[in-house]
Amino acid sequence: MMLDIQNVHKRFQDTEVLRGIDLQVSKGDVVAILGPSGSGKTTFLRCLNYLERADQGRMIFDGETFDLAGATRQEIARLRKKTAFVFQNYNLFQNKTVLQNVTLGLTVGSGMPRAEAKEIGQEMLRKVGMADKLNSYPSELSGGQQQRVAIARGLATRPEIIYFDEPTSALDPELIGEVLSVMRQLAEEGMTMLVVTHEMTFARDVSSKVMFMEGGNVIESAPSAEFFAHPQQQRTREFIQNILNAGQ
Repeated sequence: MMLDIQNVHKRFQDTEVLRGIDLQVSKGDVVAILGPSGSGKTTFLRCLNYLERADQGRMIFDGETFDLAGATRQEIARLRKKTAFVFQNYNLFQNKTVLQNVTLGLTVGSGMPRAEAKEIGQEMLRKVGMADKLNSYPSELSGGQQQRVAIARGLATRPEIIYFDEPTSALDPELIGEVLSVMRQLAEEGMTMLVVTHEMTFARDVSSKVMFMEGGNVIESAPSAEFFAHPQQQRTREFIQNILNAGQ
C-alpha cells in the first residue's frame, strides 16, 4: 500500500465538511473522486497536501505516518517532495515564461543548478506537448495549454503521486480533451494519481478506482468497472444517471 488515509475530519466554523474519510491507494492507481458540488472532494485533496489543515486524521505514505492535524513544517516539506498538486486555475506565474514556471520549483525550491533544471523542464514540456512554447508567457496560451504547463511543472519534481483538483473544470469544452489526453498518457505510464473530476468518461475509462462523496462522507468506493456497471448504493445510481442524462 503506497498511501493509507484514515479518518480525515475537517470543519469550517459550523459546517462539517469531512466526516471521517478513509482511502487506500496502491502504486499506479488512478483514483477518480466524484461527487456533487459541496461534497468535500477538493477539501479532502487539499488536506492530503496540507493546503488545508485537517482537524483530525492520519496518512501513511510509503510507510511513514503523517498526522494531518499536527504535522510539523519539516514533515510537510518532506511529504511535498514526494507529491505534486495541479490546481483548477493553473496557478502559473504570469510574469514568468513557460520554461521558468516549470523550473522555478527546481532551482529555487530544491537548489538545482539552472542547466540541469532547464534540461528537465524541456523534457517535461515535450512530454505534455508544449515544447514549442518554452519562451511564451501564460497570457499568450489557451487554458488547455496553461494547464498542460501546470502538469509539466508538477512532473518536473519527479513526484510519486500527483493530486489533480478538477483540472478541466475551468476549460472551454474543446480544450478539455488535450488535458485529459496528457492525464491518460500518465496513467498508462503508471503514474499514481488522485483526481477530483466531473469527467465521467475519464473516471470510467482511465481510473482504476472511484470514490463517490456526498455531504463529507464516502457513499461508495469501488474499482471503476464495478462502480459504473454495478453501483451498490441508490444515491450512486442516481448520481451516475443524472450526469449521463446531463451529457446527452
